[in-house]
Amino acid sequence: MDAFEAIKVTFFQECDELLAELESKLMLLEQGQTDLETINAVFRAVHSVKGGAGAFGLEALVRFAHVFETLMDELRAGRKPCDPVTIKTLLRASDVLADHVQAAQGLVPEVDEARSAGLVAEMELLTHGGEAPAPVAEEEDDFGFTPMAFDMALDEVSVPVPAVDPVAAPAGWRIELKPHGRMYASANETGLLLRELGRLGPTTVVLDDSQLPALDELAVEENWLSWTVELHAAVDEAAVREVFDFVEADCDLTITPLGASAEADFVFLDDGPAVLPASDELDIAALLARVQSEAPSEPLASLSAPEPAPVVAAPAPTPTPAAPAAASAPVAPAPVTIRVDLDRVDRLINAVGELVIQQAMLSQRVLESGLARSSGIALGLEDLELLTREIQDSVMAIRAQPVKSVFQRMPRLVREVADMTHKQVRLVTAGEDTEVDKTVVERLAEPITHMLRNAIDHGLETPAERIASGKPAEGVVHLAALHRSGRIVIEISDDGRGINRERVRKIAVDKDLIAADAVLSDEQVDNLIFLPGFSTADAVSDISGRGVGMDVVKRSIHALGGRISISSVPGKGSTFTLSLPLTLAVLDGMVTTAAEQTLIAPLPAIVESLTPQAADLHHVGGLDPVIRFRDTYVPVVDVAMVMGFRDVPMDPTQGIAVIVETESGQRAALLLDAIQGQRQVVIKSLETNYQQVEGVAAATILGDGRVALILDVDSLVAIRRSGVRSDFKLAS
Repeated sequence: MDAFEAIKVTFFQECDELLAELESKLMLLEQGQTDLETINAVFRAVHSVKGGAGAFGLEALVRFAHVFETLMDELRAGRKPCDPVTIKTLLRASDVLADHVQAAQGLVPEVDEARSAGLVAEMELLTHGGEAPAPVAEEEDDFGFTPMAFDMALDEVSVPVPAVDPVAAPAGWRIELKPHGRMYASANETGLLLRELGRLGPTTVVLDDSQLPALDELAVEENWLSWTVELHAAVDEAAVREVFDFVEADCDLTITPLGASAEADFVFLDDGPAVLPASDELDIAALLARVQSEAPSEPLASLSAPEPAPVVAAPAPTPTPAAPAAASAPVAPAPVTIRVDLDRVDRLINAVGELVIQQAMLSQRVLESGLARSSGIALGLEDLELLTREIQDSVMAIRAQPVKSVFQRMPRLVREVADMTHKQVRLVTAGEDTEVDKTVVERLAEPITHMLRNAIDHGLETPAERIASGKPAEGVVHLAALHRSGRIVIEISDDGRGINRERVRKIAVDKDLIAADAVLSDEQVDNLIFLPGFSTADAVSDISGRGVGMDVVKRSIHALGGRISISSVPGKGSTFTLSLPLTLAVLDGMVTTAAEQTLIAPLPAIVESLTPQAADLHHVGGLDPVIRFRDTYVPVVDVAMVMGFRDVPMDPTQGIAVIVETESGQRAALLLDAIQGQRQVVIKSLETNYQQVEGVAAATILGDGRVALILDVDSLVAIRRSGVRSDFKLAS
């Protein structure tokens, strides 16, 4: 890849970030947060996309972004109200802007030109208030004119300058601007910059065309003009520099304070500027003495010589109210980030996983050799274990990524599906900053997309139906992420009609998915929607009806070592809960033994371990054992029996009970033979190397090289309740 293509790739990566920022700020506008800061953030995002697109000659993207930017400029200037109609148009425009970016990137074949043109017309109508914009003259191949000499000098443009008290406020600023050719290639305009300066206060603008060559020597790629602007306003330098935020690297810019008069210089104190007579030589000692005698308690803030040196252009800080120099706190530096190929991070993760295994093997060999724990080798291994853990935590932090990157894609999906189904839908998100392994994040998008589409299409009623049932016409869909029991939980809920269990059961019987006389609980009926080929749609549409979707969701979640559950109340709505591991790489676990098999219990799910006493054991109906734990009774799960490792139940008083808590908050006691200790283990997918097994989440390699199974606590408890043993068979 050459340098130009590498820069282009970086541009599109930045576009993804800018579009995400654009979407989030537009959502704030939709929620009523129409302050100037939010509007400016939207403007900057669109302006940055437009500027980069202009540099790469992406004309279609530049044209659309320009119309978008012009409307935002009207909003931030206060000439147009930020009303609901405008915000809705901006939301749809952001979707089309994303389409233009994807088309320029080659991810989609082309943009829907009719939709794009329609939005351009809407935005121009909002911008010009119903008046057609001035036509733009089209370029011609042949100019058809004879070159002739003419005078390019322009009259000085003057604005009446109000009287400014030189002692009460600075007289203003002198701005010298000479754009480079690349500034215009990035779709920036000098006229817009001058207009922005004019909004700060009265200005005097002088054009310098002395460098302009003869017409036959003119190079259109270069700029030959420069401007000198005198801004007569008591504003700080930060406000002036903010005007040139996006062009400072593409122009020669000098900003110097204006003198109070031709005969005076400024000494800026904390309580305002003091005027001193100008002189050819500045007596610093006398000046300091005078300042100290006039304001002994005030520090000298800044000193201007008779001819101030040009100010070097720098990124403009955010304008803040003036504060005393001595009292201002140091500004924390912005965090420095780098872009790293994900494949490199994956290789590092794998290397750390092997390091964990090797460290466990070394510890196992030392224990088998009989060395005392106080020996130098044993102590060194303990230090190695701590170092390995620190490396592991640091590497996992690199891969950790907030689910915000997935959640930000969903508002557009909700808008599109709502328009297709003619429903009014509002999406509410929570927990966007919840972090999870990047691999998990990347594979969350498809399941969440399927469930949101189904929630809108099947779950929510039409506006008329909602009003008839006493609900607001607008349906609400919640999308939330949170950490629970060492896993990440994604919840998708709606306030719709809920699951019609009678209809679901009838469809399943008609499609021969279940027997007509099958006895099913409400939970089992709800889970019928995950069967392949099941659909409640009356007709096939672009949204649903083909019986493909929820079964795909279930398989995708299981492939990540997760599970999915449903909770539905007829007439009030449904909640789908996805539970997934935080990482697919390493796990903290408790090493246990059941029927001479080594098993790993996830440490985040463990509440406590104890030795069961006969007085605390009881049987429900004379069959199912329960154990008394802190004034409550919890079911006992004989892990070896459930996993099929033995056929005869063990005596609970001869084993160890590990109290665990499921994701739903239920507790159970896992009955095991013994606990070997706590260990960090590397997760290996059992489904990839063998097959999916109920009650088993994954596998790992122990320090002695043996393979151990990692238990799925929720699945074990569910198997215990159903009375069906796992189909896992030990290899001979």
